[in-house]
Amino acid sequence: MWEQSKAAKRRYYSGPFMQRYFVGNGIDVGGKPDPLGQYAGIFPRMTSVRTWDIDDGDAQLMAGVADGSFDFLHSSHCLEHMRDVREALANWIRIVKPGGFLIITVPDEDLYETGHWPSRFNPDHKWTFTIMKEKSWSPRSVNVLDLVRGFAGLVEVEKIELIRDFYREAMAAEGVDQTLTPVAECSIEIILRKRDSA
Repeated sequence: MWEQSKAAKRRYYSGPFMQRYFVGNGIDVGGKPDPLGQYAGIFPRMTSVRTWDIDDGDAQLMAGVADGSFDFLHSSHCLEHMRDVREALANWIRIVKPGGFLIITVPDEDLYETGHWPSRFNPDHKWTFTIMKEKSWSPRSVNVLDLVRGFAGLVEVEKIELIRDFYREAMAAEGVDQTLTPVAECSIEIILRKRDSA
């Protein structure tokens, strides 16, 4: 809960977020009830951020949003709710300008779902995510490296990182959803740059 705000506090201290990623006009896909735009004054090069949520249309299709509309796309814990992860990511890439960034956060399956499917903490999750494993316990697992490799002609990888800030193994063993705490993150942060020739 409020995963975007937790990430915003961490990202505030990161030069690339301040000077490279959150620059210009962006879109925050699945941003309610914790939109990135509420921090526009904190990230000084962020001109504006449009929040796109269920009332605006299907985040998988982004119908009505023109190609190359935004300097950056942000999405915190939305991709796991999509029916088709590849189609969603393709459309998210489509609406970013060449040279622009996609900043996407998804829950890590071993830190969040912790071996349980369907998810105990969010029954609307349609997928689990791992950065890279030969075999997952989840029948609906997405290897992030495999997913991104499928778009190698369109994007380059800026960063893929496991985020486990304030994650506590003892709480995980007790079956506690650590995202309900005010500080813990248990996610994968994916940052892609759309190729200039894409």
